[in-house]
Amino acid sequence: MDLTQGSDKVKNARAKKMMLWFGMISIAMMFAGLTSAYVVSKSRPDWISDMEIPMSFFYSTIAIVISSVTFYMAKKAIDNGNRSNATTLLLATLFLGLVFVFFQFHGFSEIIDAGYYFTGSESTITTSFLYAIVFSHLVHVFGGLIVLLVVIYNHFKEKYKTGQTLGLELGAMFWHFLDVLWVYLILFFYFFR
Repeated sequence: MDLTQGSDKVKNARAKKMMLWFGMISIAMMFAGLTSAYVVSKSRPDWISDMEIPMSFFYSTIAIVISSVTFYMAKKAIDNGNRSNATTLLLATLFLGLVFVFFQFHGFSEIIDAGYYFTGSESTITTSFLYAIVFSHLVHVFGGLIVLLVVIYNHFKEKYKTGQTLGLELGAMFWHFLDVLWVYLILFFYFFR
């Protein structure tokens, strides 16, 4: 495929999608490095292997997976010209994203209540890794929520129509990426304790 072919609009869309892919690949590489360091550190004698993953992290997983479905359905609704359904689905996606964040913080408090600390003299390498990885993902989710707010704003300004959904597509790509990344992380923590 010749990347120089097509109208300026098509080339612009292709360039923006490519830049997003580069960004997502860099984020994935960062998490690959963090989880690799986690695996290597498991051989340390001070590694805690009996720490349970809080149920809140599993609830947050359900919320973010459903939010990806609602985001996908919102795109379909816009493609079909159903703005009211798209509005409901985008707002549901935002709500589920906030539910995800709530359960993440609740999960952190459950870990602390169980006597595992992330910083200070009572912290361990295990909890520090868990904190660094989950908090890094949470920072990206905050970025995703900002993207989602921009998408919702543009939706209310009626910038998205059938065939004109580039901003929505980019926002959805990033949101789905965050979803897949979290599912990877929760499975990683579940199987590599």
